[in-house]
Amino acid sequence: MPLMRAILIALMSVWGVGTALAADTTQPSQNSRAFLVHMPGIDGYCPCDRRTLTGLLDGGVSAHTQVYDWTDHDPGLHALHAQQRNRQEAANIASILADHARNFPAVPIDLTAHSGGCGVAVWALEQLPDDVDVDTVVLLAPALSPKYDLSKALRHVRGNVYVFSSVNDTIVLYSGTRLFGTIDGVLGEAAGYRGFVQPPGADAEQYKKIIPCPYQTDWQQYGDFGDHLGTMNRPFAAAVQAPLLRDPPPATRPGDHHVDP
Repeated sequence: MPLMRAILIALMSVWGVGTALAADTTQPSQNSRAFLVHMPGIDGYCPCDRRTLTGLLDGGVSAHTQVYDWTDHDPGLHALHAQQRNRQEAANIASILADHARNFPAVPIDLTAHSGGCGVAVWALEQLPDDVDVDTVVLLAPALSPKYDLSKALRHVRGNVYVFSSVNDTIVLYSGTRLFGTIDGVLGEAAGYRGFVQPPGADAEQYKKIIPCPYQTDWQQYGDFGDHLGTMNRPFAAAVQAPLLRDPPPATRPGDHHVDP
């Protein structure tokens, strides 16, 4: 019981406290470099998300940005377990993406997401119409189960899906998700701990789009020490994430390379 209490307190400090910030949005145009949609974790749109988005700007990402707070002003463990509502929020995001793709067909669409928001991002991709795709996806510490079949979502991605994971993220994505579950309701470590595992029957060709980005100790210079919020630091976003969105390389096989700053 003392261990469980300690885990719960730690999770509350990472996931469920702090006042959500109002999400700024800008109107996309045909001349935009990209339309970037960001999905925060289960604590809603918080300072860590603002740090990430500011870091992307520092790193030269030119995009009209929309933050979609899918927690519906009900953050924390309630958001983690609101399966039906989360699927509906994913449908809302899919509608936003589809409308943008049809109104501004020449403008690339990129997605970034953190923790539980990664699951909502994946479900949004799954619900896109057959003729709608996005370009680059960045999943930071995904709280989705490792063996969740990403095949359907990956079919709607033209480029790569970068998955940032860390075995140092033990409180939230190992102990926490074993106790409270992943965003898709599985009791066990999350994909943000050691990465996704291609399940039997998954589309191997689609899985080539996944680029694993396991934690690297030299990321400490950017304030990332491998904890649950490490990838949300402004210097890290500028140095490591921004190049993936600013100058996306062609799709490569999983494991071909690690992301370097």
